[in-house]
Amino acid sequence: MIGVQALKALRFAVLVMVLTSCSNKAVVRDPNYTSDQLAEVNMKLGVAYMEEGRYDVALNKLQKALDADANFPAAHSMLGVLYNRMGKMGEAEEHYRRSVDLDPQDSLALNNYGQFLCQKGETAEGIKMFLQALENPVYASPEAAYTNAGTCSLLAKDPKQAETYFRKALTINPGVAVALYQMADMSFKKKDYLAARGYLQRYQEVAQHDARSLWLGVRVEHELGNQDAEASYALSLRSKFPDSQETRLLGSPR
Repeated sequence: MIGVQALKALRFAVLVMVLTSCSNKAVVRDPNYTSDQLAEVNMKLGVAYMEEGRYDVALNKLQKALDADANFPAAHSMLGVLYNRMGKMGEAEEHYRRSVDLDPQDSLALNNYGQFLCQKGETAEGIKMFLQALENPVYASPEAAYTNAGTCSLLAKDPKQAETYFRKALTINPGVAVALYQMADMSFKKKDYLAARGYLQRYQEVAQHDARSLWLGVRVEHELGNQDAEASYALSLRSKFPDSQETRLLGSPR
């Protein structure tokens, strides 16, 4: 998320780059700035407003980005994300597709589209997008694509392939919280409780426990016979998430 100071700076930049006529309210572009620069600033403003939950303003800014440059892949990708959050799936897919068509090497856009496809249940196509993102030799965070591919593989009910992807993600970055949790969960399901404990301990080092991970900790320590650790996880679960489904499961058989 863009910080408050960065957002203010971007807003100021927009004020500097555009002038509004007092007579007809028409926007006049400062000749010192290119359409690419205007598109970039409006796109970043759109993302900032989207993260604030101000979807109407975000939509306006992202559309302005495309007014400045109709072939700006990042703006199309962010419009896909925004429409997805707004529940407008048809519009979302249109912009996701346009983004990857314009730049097949844009790893972020490919990741966004892949997640959308997995969400729709089109897991094979989603994984294809993640793997395509990994083909970019200058991709800065390949662990994200591997993690997303692993999550999508779980949705496709292919835990073996999911484990392969999660392990690759953790080889690149040992602190990927999603991959650590999923490896802990899969290890538990395979009755490899020591491995599950290890992954869960590593998860705790990089992320705050939620109800799901605390409930997993309860069950892991129960299987390992560590009553103190089991009780500690259970206490945290009850105190932090008293109304969760996982808390209601505490009294059930493990």
